[in-house]
Amino acid sequence: MQQKQRSLGRPRHDQQDKPTKSIILEVATKLFLQNGYKIVSMDDIAKACNLTKATIYYYYSTKAELYTDCMIVMMDYIREQISNILNRDELPLKSRFHQLIKIHLSATEDIDLNNFMRDAKISLSEEQKKKMKQSEEKMHEIIQHTLMEAMEKGEIPQHDPKFVTQLFTSLLNVGNHRDENGQAFFTSIDDMAKNIGDFFWKGLGV
Repeated sequence: MQQKQRSLGRPRHDQQDKPTKSIILEVATKLFLQNGYKIVSMDDIAKACNLTKATIYYYYSTKAELYTDCMIVMMDYIREQISNILNRDELPLKSRFHQLIKIHLSATEDIDLNNFMRDAKISLSEEQKKKMKQSEEKMHEIIQHTLMEAMEKGEIPQHDPKFVTQLFTSLLNVGNHRDENGQAFFTSIDDMAKNIGDFFWKGLGV
């Protein structure tokens, strides 16, 4: 009986699709964050995953497609973490946001987010950019919902919640700023988080 020939690059039957794809996404995300979109090649990803390049191409036909999936999965994970923090109703509102700021600053301390995203977007299709934008907006919706609830409860003054959410996320990006010597505005993440939080709440009139 003739064996059915598997497609070029298709993983062996004992390699479950989900774990293999998860490994590719995890490793590729790490490489993209460490080195940037332009520098990382599909060959680099294959070697780091200990897989053939054909296997990588079995799951993702282009680097842009893989990058898009990496960023969407990462943003979905971040959205879940944001939700876990902001839904801790036993903590005061300011404490929850302070914790969120600290976690964001710690996770992005060594990443130039602006350049990282700018380099990649040049190579992405409009559809890929749209998918990433939708995932980003889902993250912001959790913050926006928390702020809306706080306004309804009278914890903070009434403002346009979408506008306030954008202000907050913009302040988070300020926390990643580095000067020409690689120095941040403050010497520690704690100080940076406190100053961002204080500025944000004062701006809202809290």
